[in-house]
This record gives sequence, structure tokens and C-alpha cells, in this order.
Amino acid sequence: MLDSTANTKIQHAIGALDKALATGDIDGALKLFNDDCYWRDFVSFTWNLKTLAGKDEIRAMLKARLADVKPSGWKMPEDEVASSADGLTEGFIQFETAVARGEGYIKLKDGKIWVLLTTMKELKGHEEPAGPTRPLGALHGMHLGDASWLEDREKEKAELGIKTQPYVLIVGGAQAGIILGARLRQLGVPTLIIEKHGRPGDNWRSRYKSLCTHDPVWYDHLPYIKFPQNWPIFMPKDKIAGWLDMFADVMELDYWGHTEARKATYDEKTRTWTVKVVRDGKEITLKPKQLVLATGMSGKPNKPKFPGQDKFKGIQKHSSEYGGDVDALKGKRVVVIGSNNSAHDICGALAENGIDVTMVQRSSTHVSRSQSLMKHALGPLYSEEAVAAGLTTEKADLLFAAIPYALMCESLKPSTEAIKKDDAKFYEGLKKRGFMMNFGPGDGGLFALYLFRASGYYIDIGASQLIIDGKIKLASGSQVKELTEHGVLLEDGRELPADVVVYATGYASMNSFAADLISKEVANKVGKCWGVGSNTPLDPGPWEGEQRNMWKPTQQEGLWFEGGNLAQSRFYSQYMALQLKARQEGIPTPVYGLQDVHHREFARG
Repeated sequence: MLDSTANTKIQHAIGALDKALATGDIDGALKLFNDDCYWRDFVSFTWNLKTLAGKDEIRAMLKARLADVKPSGWKMPEDEVASSADGLTEGFIQFETAVARGEGYIKLKDGKIWVLLTTMKELKGHEEPAGPTRPLGALHGMHLGDASWLEDREKEKAELGIKTQPYVLIVGGAQAGIILGARLRQLGVPTLIIEKHGRPGDNWRSRYKSLCTHDPVWYDHLPYIKFPQNWPIFMPKDKIAGWLDMFADVMELDYWGHTEARKATYDEKTRTWTVKVVRDGKEITLKPKQLVLATGMSGKPNKPKFPGQDKFKGIQKHSSEYGGDVDALKGKRVVVIGSNNSAHDICGALAENGIDVTMVQRSSTHVSRSQSLMKHALGPLYSEEAVAAGLTTEKADLLFAAIPYALMCESLKPSTEAIKKDDAKFYEGLKKRGFMMNFGPGDGGLFALYLFRASGYYIDIGASQLIIDGKIKLASGSQVKELTEHGVLLEDGRELPADVVVYATGYASMNSFAADLISKEVANKVGKCWGVGSNTPLDPGPWEGEQRNMWKPTQQEGLWFEGGNLAQSRFYSQYMALQLKARQEGIPTPVYGLQDVHHREFARG
């Protein structure tokens, strides 16, 4: 429900907060919050991504940061109308700090602040040239001898990394790397992106034939250049690959394809990285101040080790190596070990082409039908209906960010229950086939699993029905004991005949790449990437409140991690770029609440 009374309530709350913070009255500010409250800050107050739970944590942050931040000008955006429903009053807000302009979202419960989201939108004096401040481009009049745009661009590409050094080096030039690169380009930060493949889209292009995006187009927009109105809801891999290539070119990114990072070391005295790379067979030394590992959630394949792998007479591949050539598999028996997205996609493509394929499900999997997920989970924020209601991608992102991770499962329960009800017959069909299911931690569904562990789920685009119909064989409820010469032996005694074994077993933590590129000591220094400490499978405690090491400062100075799906890359790259720009400009960036490290994954040596 939209009403002016809701606006008045929010204006009163942020007006009182503005006054208390401006006068340094922390006790007065805290009286405006519920006892059960959350303040989620992205960079604006903490130079970090940080969730503060409860008044004690908020008090500690304000004591440490209020004098430097100097927040002011709290207000609702012009023409914005707040809403009231189910005992909550909520709406968008704007504010300023000493060095930045910010935006966010507020939720009031019983007249007091329950959830406050504050995010940095832009640095004062370092705004992106856009709209009224866009560059002129053409040089009208007589300019004899001046270089053209193309000549200037070619000169820049030829010199960066050779005659001049980038301030930021991004290792990994797929979606996450180029999106961050585009943000930094707009902020005027010299940035070089290197990628072992030739083009930004090759990470998609080189995967199995049936791969497509599993999230809908409204959720997947890139910054600056959104997908056209006629773009398909789910994009085939080669279509999204072409779009990423185009994006990097149009956004004028400095991009080295066919370039591999071999070794990186950090000089604590000069605060500079030395990175040895090989480009088209030639070794080059780069000296960036900031090193970003954007190898993504699919960076380093997790290849399991089973007894008998050396004896197996057939073909073994990780899903990342599987190209989808179904003709080469005609007449062969394929066993796919794993039961998440990639496993289902591969099994589905094989079954549809008449190939004998068996999925080995070793633990339960959450399955959501794509249509149901769009209707109940994503639809309210990311859909044609949401766009028609005036909900832009940027507003939708802030609304989603205004749900602290501690409240995520409870917030998602209603959509999970609706999906269970709508798809009861579908789930019963899977259950009859022996498929083991769950509905995520705390019944939080797919999003809880993704945010906590980035695995354990399948967004159904057809393979589940093939399981129900028996076209994909299923071996569930047992672990793999060993590979034999001609098959896979399970611990319960079943032997699955196989000519080909595909390991759809996911990927290692992103800091495993840091261990290879830098050292195991540095990888242990920063610790595990991803997860929030939910103390659920693959996401050990203690509770962290935000994603470990992602898009924010780490325990290793000058080392950053960028990754996630298209939506996360779009959203969080803004805050990561602002952090890097501030450092380049020498703006003080005292990090509040730098993450402690609880999980070191690499043995010395």
C-alpha cells in the first residue's frame, strides 16, 4: 500500500537520525532503532561490506566512524512514495557523507528502524561522466595534426602494461572481470584485464553445447548496457558470449586475451604487486597497486579422486572440459557424478539425444522449476511486471540488498512454500524416482543455498521431467566407492557400467587460485571465499554476516576477489570500483570491521 502517511513516518525517522548523527548523539540515534535491528552498510560508513546486528554493534561502528563520515542530508528521493504493509513501513532514502553521496533503503517496525541499508553511490569530485556530464567526443573546429579518437585509443592499448602500468590488474576477463573493468574505466582508473582465453565470452562459448543462463534476463542485466527488449528470457551460451565480447569492446576496456598470470608477489614497502604474465608466448612483468582475482565461481575445477581412476578404460572429464559433442557419445554409456545445475544440463542433453546416461546423486539437491522461481521468488523484483510497475533494475537491487543475510531464510520461506504448493505433483514425481530433495537451509530455497555455498541446487529447465520419465537413469543415496575398468562402483554395491565418466563436481574456493598464483601462505592469510558462516553444509561457522572476502578488502593488502553471477557482478562491482577509486585518489579509507579469518584451507609446502 502506497500512502503519504508512510512518507511522513520515514521522513520523521530519517530526520531524527540526521539530527542525532549530525550532533554526535549516538545514544539518541540508537533510540530510533528497534532492539532487534540491522544496519547493512556498503562502503559509505565502513569502507567495507558490513552488516551490524543489534544496537551494540551499531554503537561500536558509530563510535569508530561517525566523526570521519560526517553523514548529512538524509531524505527520501523526490517523487518517491513509501509503502506500508504487514506492520512495516519502508522506502528508499538518500544521504551524503564527507566524501560521497549515498542511497539506501529503510524499514520501520513499530515506528522504529528495523533494517537500514546505506550504500555509497558516488565519490564527490569523482563522479562518472554520464548524462549532462558525458564527454563531448567530437572536436569541432580546426585541430590540425590532432590525433583521432581511434589513434588515441590504439595508443592507449599499445602502451598500458608496456610503457605505463595499470593501477588495477584484473586476472580473469569473463563477466565479473569486464563488468568491474567497465566500472573502473568510467571512474578513470587505469585498469588492465588479462584472460587466458581469447575473448570475454569464451568462458561461456567453450562450455557444453546445451548450456544457457538459468536466471531470467531481467535479473541478468549488465551495467551501462542493458539487454534489448526482445532479448530471450534465458540466453543460450553463445548468445551471452557474443554480448560479453561486444560489451568489452564498446566500453573500451584494456583487455589482453591469450594471457596467463604465472606468479604474483607483493612488496609491503612499496605497496606494489609484481605479476609475471605470459602473453602470446612472451613473458611480461606488470606492476599494479591493486590485484583483483576475478576468476569467478567457476574458476578452478574440483576434480574428485576415487580409487581405480587409473584403471578405468574409458574417458574421464570434469564438466568444465565437457564440450557437449553428443555425436561422439552415440552408443556409449555415460555416468555423470553430481546432481546440480551442470549435471542436470549434461544429462538432459544426452538423454534428449538418445544416449544412455545415469546421474549419480550422492546427496540431496534442491530443485526449483524455472517458471515457479520466476513467479514466486524473482518475479516481484525482476520481471516484465516489475518493470511495468516502475521498479528499475537499480531499485530492485537495493530492495534485495535490504534483506540482511540473517533474515534471508525467513524472508524467502513464503516463496518456497508457494513453490512447494504449486509444484507438489512435480516433486512427488521426482520422489517416486528416488531423487533426494531439500528446500535449502531454513526452507530458504535456492537463494539460501547459492548465497551460503553456491551449490546444491538445480533450476529446472527440463531435465527433471526426463528423470521422472526414466529417460535419465538415477543412482541416488550412495557414495562412489571406486572406478572399475568398465564402470563406477557405489558403496552400496551397485555397479554402473560406463564408457564415459563426467565429474559434475563443482569448483574449488576462489582462494585456491590465490594459492597457485601467489602462495599458500597468502591464501591462508585471506581464508575461505564465499559463504556467510551459516554453519550449514559447506558453509562452516562462525556467523560472518556478509560474503567472505568478496568485493571488499581482505587480510592481504591490495588483494581483492570479484565473482558471482551476472546480477551480483553488476551490483557489487559498483562498490568495489568506488573502493579502488578512493585508494587511487589517496582518499583515506579506514576499513571498519575487517573480516577475521576462521578457515585456512592449505597446508604449508
